[in-house]
Amino acid sequence: MKQRIHIKLGDKVKVISGKDKGKEGKVLAVGAQKRTVIVEGINMVTKHTKARRAGETGGIVKQEAPIYACKVMNICSKCGKTTRIAYKILEDGKKVRICKHCQEILD
Repeated sequence: MKQRIHIKLGDKVKVISGKDKGKEGKVLAVGAQKRTVIVEGINMVTKHTKARRAGETGGIVKQEAPIYACKVMNICSKCGKTTRIAYKILEDGKKVRICKHCQEILD
């Protein structure tokens, strides 16, 4: 059975466990199949790259690695608190994500 992921591209999130606990960042990519997210400035790893074409330089590059989506929590844009996501169906039948604290629409 396919499960939905509570994080979307562009969301502001806070890391709640792991080596980067307490850090905040913006979601750059979402891997729905593996339930992972890539967050800006979080879980930085070093990658050794090789020059592939003439004029291109190789070397050691720092980049973000994916982390599990269960280790991050959304930050509400209105109240600024970390929040679990609730869902609400509007009058026109559209399903939206809302903040549990201030009932503000997050989409």
